[in-house]
Amino acid sequence: MEKTHKKTVALKEIYPIIKEKIDDGGVVKLPITGNSMLPLLVWGRDTVDLVKCENPKKGDIIFYLRDNGQFVLHRIVGVDEKGYILCGDNQWNLEYGIQDRHIIAVVTSITRKGKEFDVTKTSYKIYSKLWMKVLPIRKYILAATRMPKFYLKKIIVKLGLGKLFVKLGLIKKI
Repeated sequence: MEKTHKKTVALKEIYPIIKEKIDDGGVVKLPITGNSMLPLLVWGRDTVDLVKCENPKKGDIIFYLRDNGQFVLHRIVGVDEKGYILCGDNQWNLEYGIQDRHIIAVVTSITRKGKEFDVTKTSYKIYSKLWMKVLPIRKYILAATRMPKFYLKKIIVKLGLGKLFVKLGLIKKI
């Protein structure tokens, strides 16, 4: 059996290849790094499929390049006269002024523990809308997630969100 070697490569090194594939209508599978999209996307566990972004809209998770050269995967939470307003699911500070020229791709599906789900699924759409709706109080929700899991699970169940969280794979069982 042939031995394979893994090599970690900086995104900026392979960006031209990613951009070309996406611009040609292809799909790029990107492993998640960082924690800004928790609880939905987990570093080292999940991957996302990226495709060309034609008409970005509120709720979309986009892969974009900041003016400082940093690659980011965040959700569009609004639009204003200066561009898109973005925020990671594990954050509450908004980023303003992201324009079409910054956007590389949009997420079409997420693979978690080998299971792929499309972002057009009803359960994902409910999660996305709910998570954007609670943006004004998100920092308190995120603080609560740092509680022991037992208490957090009780809160989720009392709010009637247990089945949704299980379906999304965010908790194992109710």
